[in-house]
Formats: sequence, structure tokens, C-alpha cells
Amino acid sequence: MSVNTEAATGGSVSVKIGRGEHCGAQVISVAGDIDLMTAPDLKATIYEVLDSGVRDIILDMSEMDFMDSSGLGVLVSTLRRIRSEGGSICLVCQRESVLKVFSLTGLDKVFTIYSCLDDYRPVS
Repeated sequence: MSVNTEAATGGSVSVKIGRGEHCGAQVISVAGDIDLMTAPDLKATIYEVLDSGVRDIILDMSEMDFMDSSGLGVLVSTLRRIRSEGGSICLVCQRESVLKVFSLTGLDKVFTIYSCLDDYRPVS
């Protein structure tokens, strides 16, 4: 899925959201910026996956350049929903600029964050 939206400055913001599977978990890959304009698309994709019965999600943010508080809001609401349904979510990210957002907000203590997809191991 590729989402293109017009930014307030007249520019175009492109976010690519892809899906796959790894070690039995659904992988949702995100590339581009997750902000006020694109966060609803990410949320819709994640909730569509959850509505299909998937309970374990890996959000691969390896190609994501930026995320603001709206993106964090999507992740926190997703975490709440997944936990209430007995599932799990983890993140894959190694970009310092994105990791810094998690560190500054303390969410690096809430989410399991892997530096690469191959590091992921399902919780037994």
C-alpha cells in the first residue's frame, strides 16, 4: 500500500505500508514519515490486520524517516488493543532519530524494539 497526501506546504508526503510474515507474526513495514497526515493510514492498516484475527504484529520501521506524536498515539492505542486481546506488538528500528523519540518519551521501556527483523524471536 502506498499512501500519497498533500502537505500543507504544497509538497507531497509519501508513506509506503507493506505486509508480510516472519516467525508466525504479521509484519507491517513502514517507509517515509508518520505524522498527523499519515498516522490515520497506519492505524487503519494495523487495525485491518487485527480485525482479520492476527494477534502478533511486528512493526518494521527500518525505512521510516520520521515519526511525531500522532504516530506515537497510534502505537500506544495499538498496544492497548493488542494487549486486551492477548496479542503482542514489537518494533524494528535502528534509526537514531526515531529511536530518540521513544527514548525521550519513555516508550522504549514499553515497547520491545529490535535493531533488525532477524533478531525477533516469538515469546513462548
